[in-house]
Amino acid sequence: MAFHEIRFPAALSFGALGGPERRTEIVELANGHEERNTPWANSRRRYDAGTGLRALDDLETLIAFFEARAGMLHGFRWKDWGDYRSAPASHAITAFDQLLGYGDGENRAFALAKTYASGAQAYQRAIAKPVEGSVLAAVGRDALALGRDYEVESATGLITFTRPPDAGAEIRAGFEFDVPVRFDTDLIQVSVASLSAGEVPKVPVVEVRL
Repeated sequence: MAFHEIRFPAALSFGALGGPERRTEIVELANGHEERNTPWANSRRRYDAGTGLRALDDLETLIAFFEARAGMLHGFRWKDWGDYRSAPASHAITAFDQLLGYGDGENRAFALAKTYASGAQAYQRAIAKPVEGSVLAAVGRDALALGRDYEVESATGLITFTRPPDAGAEIRAGFEFDVPVRFDTDLIQVSVASLSAGEVPKVPVVEVRL
């Protein structure tokens, strides 16, 4: 499978339903207690692209995008309007939003990530598809300049500094990002009459592991 570095039309994904999915295996014991386990270390996002359709022009755009990706064959970028920033929705993005790691005086490359924290628990999500030009970075208390102090690979989410950060220095970044996904169907069925009546087709989209 190839990955196409193109974003699904953001105007259509704006109205889409979706969010994170986990997989939990539950075994109920004879005494009524449960044993819970998960084979997944990371969550996976699922969406329905059909719920963003509002007019026939939207349907034509969707079908063209679907055909260009050959259905499920090729991956693409998806803007999750409920979660596409390193900062809270009410805050501006800054170079200090997310902790990526610590310098060791030798390593120059760090992977972008976003941490979700609640209480004493936290989950760090790898960010592989940052929006080009949106990444702000800092080492310690100093905000750095893109192009002069660091470079970003928008296709991988890897940030590389011009010189290795000092040992113990906090590496932080702020950014917008997309979700790498593919269509989860090779068939789109739609009726123009149904769409005109407010009924939309189901067009499942699922996150891909990179």
